[in-house]
Amino acid sequence: MKTNRVEKISYLEPGWVVKQDHLAAGFSTRHGGVSRAPYNSLNLGFGTDDLKSHVEGNRANFCRAFDLQPHQLLTIKQVHGTNLLLIDDENLDLSHFLTVEADGIITNQRGFMIGVLVADCIPLLLHHPGKGVVAAVHVGWRGAANGIIARAIESMQSHFHCAPEEILAAVGPGIGAHRFEVDRPVREAFRNGSGFWDLIAKEVSLGHWLVDLSLSCRLQMEAVGIQSGNIDTADDCTCCHQELFFSHRRDSGQTGRQLGFIQLK
Repeated sequence: MKTNRVEKISYLEPGWVVKQDHLAAGFSTRHGGVSRAPYNSLNLGFGTDDLKSHVEGNRANFCRAFDLQPHQLLTIKQVHGTNLLLIDDENLDLSHFLTVEADGIITNQRGFMIGVLVADCIPLLLHHPGKGVVAAVHVGWRGAANGIIARAIESMQSHFHCAPEEILAAVGPGIGAHRFEVDRPVREAFRNGSGFWDLIAKEVSLGHWLVDLSLSCRLQMEAVGIQSGNIDTADDCTCCHQELFFSHRRDSGQTGRQLGFIQLK
């Protein structure tokens, strides 16, 4: 995954994007916006205590870099669940989707960008070049444990006939295993659900584990048929790299949101 810059916007771009002329995709950093500390500067999340006018300005700057209008960037109301918003028909007005409670968007429609907002959780992007289908999925520990990744891929398969082995995936920057310490309720959620707990967790003290969310994403995708060679993974830890990313854990919740985004042009 490489760093790109368009106008003032710096973002990470999956390696497979360069071969897709009809596609824009990546993961924003915190650079290129107007917000002041602790949201400096490209905070794209309305669900923070940042000034609404600043977030609107940031979204306008971001969209301008990709030749879009702000109303062409679609995000949803994320709730750490497993519901997905599927858009398979033309929608001239996307505003009615903004309050939909879901943690992922899947579409085969062009002309707008979809995205998920994160600040330690994993932003996951999916693309089937042959079918012209894209998805953006918000994967926190709850979503990972409850199977949102498999659900997204199965939805692409059932609704759009996307063969999993032909899907391209990108695991964006999130909190690294060395900084993500969890307790028993998280362990039980994984053990009772999805996520390959025994492979992603390391016990560091009684009742406490370090968890690799990024690895969980990769293992879950491979388990449903995505080829390892089709998965590009960002190595950056959001908690460690304060100069690049917002981090909910590092900043005790007083922070902005970066965006995992993808668009069929």
